[in-house]
Amino acid sequence: MATRPRLRWLIPALLLLLWIVIGGVTGPYAGKLASVSSNDNTTFLPASAESTEVNSLLGDFSDTDTLPAIVIAERTSGITPQDLEFLATATRPLQGTAGFGPAFSPPIPSADRQAAQMFVPVATDGEPEDAVEQLRDTLDGAPAGLVVKVTGPAGQAADLSDAFSGIDGILLLVAGSVVIGILIVVYRSPILPFVVIVSAVFALGLASGLVYLLAKANVLELNGQSQGILFILVFGAATDYALLLVSRFREELTRTDDRYAALRGAWRATIEPVAASAGTVILGVLCLLFSDLNSNRSLGPVAALGIAASFLASMTFLPAALALLGRTAFWPLRPAHTDDSEPGSAHRLWARIADRVAARPRTIWIVTLVVLLVGAAFAPTFKADGIAQTDFFIGSVESVEGADIQARHFDAGSGSPTWVIADEAAADDVLTAVRDVDGVATAELVERSGSPLVVDGRVAVQATLTDNAESLAAQDTVTRIRDRVHAVDDANALVGGSTATDLDTRTTAIHDRNLIIPIVLLVVLVILMLLLRSVVAPVLLLATTVLSFATTLGVAALLFNGPFGFAGADPVVPLFAFVFLVALGIDYNIFLMTRVREESRTHGTRSGMIRGLTATGGVITSAGVVLAATFAALAVIPLLFLVQIAFLVAFGVLIDTLIVRSLLVPALTLDIGKRVWWPSRLSR
Repeated sequence: MATRPRLRWLIPALLLLLWIVIGGVTGPYAGKLASVSSNDNTTFLPASAESTEVNSLLGDFSDTDTLPAIVIAERTSGITPQDLEFLATATRPLQGTAGFGPAFSPPIPSADRQAAQMFVPVATDGEPEDAVEQLRDTLDGAPAGLVVKVTGPAGQAADLSDAFSGIDGILLLVAGSVVIGILIVVYRSPILPFVVIVSAVFALGLASGLVYLLAKANVLELNGQSQGILFILVFGAATDYALLLVSRFREELTRTDDRYAALRGAWRATIEPVAASAGTVILGVLCLLFSDLNSNRSLGPVAALGIAASFLASMTFLPAALALLGRTAFWPLRPAHTDDSEPGSAHRLWARIADRVAARPRTIWIVTLVVLLVGAAFAPTFKADGIAQTDFFIGSVESVEGADIQARHFDAGSGSPTWVIADEAAADDVLTAVRDVDGVATAELVERSGSPLVVDGRVAVQATLTDNAESLAAQDTVTRIRDRVHAVDDANALVGGSTATDLDTRTTAIHDRNLIIPIVLLVVLVILMLLLRSVVAPVLLLATTVLSFATTLGVAALLFNGPFGFAGADPVVPLFAFVFLVALGIDYNIFLMTRVREESRTHGTRSGMIRGLTATGGVITSAGVVLAATFAALAVIPLLFLVQIAFLVAFGVLIDTLIVRSLLVPALTLDIGKRVWWPSRLSR
């Protein structure tokens, strides 16, 4: 008989020990993810993209082992010989050293003699951002009155890397601090929040270790945006799952003195909705595998691994810790055994809300529906057709400032040419076609020893655009170039270069958005039907979640186009927001409706909804606030893409939590009645 009591604490203790070992092995990989991460757009595109094909051929015509950094200097009173001498002398020691190519261009004055530029090749292998930082440090001692900036593709890549450098530091600090603060307010306990955070940290360590190994083995592509989303998603999901288990555990402790029995009851009641929630999110994000864009496709398994790790930690480590701590976890407000069998009897606020909804369900769902539809009416005004690379950053960065200076004094596309690869027989026709395109400053055949360079019967045209290579105007010029050269007979022309890569990335992202959104809807609908054994309820839940997303998009459009003053949004912004909002927003409906279904078996649909909303209202609201706060932490990374995702997901989760799940879904369910469970037995 003594063996069983011993096992009751021995098994949890062994589970804790196992997680400590897992954390010790995998935890350090969270800080190493940046070493296997790539933020180069060329790695995002599929092999079939036109710019990708050009990039594979370009090595025969140009040095593809380097990336151009453009040193741009400006003196509005006029560039002096001493200024030109400084640029040449300061950069000369770097030529041919580690991280740099052997041939730097001389300083080239602008036509108005107010600026000068020079092209510095930066090696693409190793750490290009380190070379750019070294170049910028070298140019720090500029003569008084001379403004010097490093821009171009290498400069932008360095600024992008610098922006992402805060992911494994400040982002985790902000997210962790926010979660701890909210949990302390919710539970008024100094112990429980840290137990939940430790669970999330272990989940992040496990996910990071798996992602690192897969990225290191080239099984998946990892980039800064996926890394940031992984960290936030794990923290948010692990905390949400923990809140659901902890809430049910506290409820069970009021029914029994036996903490182990209370934990068993809580775990059994929680495992189904949490598993369904995790499964929904995992399958939802895995729909990104249908994407053509590698950066989108790689986020699917990265996010899925994060959710799986969150589920494992929340359903194994956390129960083990709670089993050993028992009521002490809630100190100083330990739940007492009251023999009160009424669920949620302590949640007086939610009991009142449930009663109000039950009293006038039709009025409530009509009013909330109208409010949401007003917001959704502005969704079509959300601008997500792409932005210039220079608009990626929030605030001022050197590469953008340098690009602005370059655009004032030079053809802005200097240093980042557009390339056209074509058959030798059509070389002259292709060159003429490129030169005639509006937006092309110059175009020349690549030559060697005074003659066109021919490789396997192909030639290359190097075109300089009048607009900044990272701008949408430059992408429009590339589109016009493609239209013209594709029409040249027997040319087999292909157009590539950095601007073409940005264009192909944007158009592929739009294709992915239009393809994946319907797939996600179908997958989530099937999961809900299997979980709830119903048709009506899943359609209702999915429709309300989609409406919530549309409202979020509409409100965001008003703010982004107005007070926030954003230039627009990348096409993947609404795609990522949709995937996460539908998958995560459905979570709260799953948590609610599984409890309602459980109560309806005994008490009927009307009473089941009232009891279910009363019992889950507090925990789901807390979970929603935590998830919104953790996603909002993404805004500390000064990149427009992540700031917009942070707002969309955080705001959307709050709408789902406070309006859709608290008012709209309960009111609709009460108005429809037991038919909401059709065709299951509960509908009869």
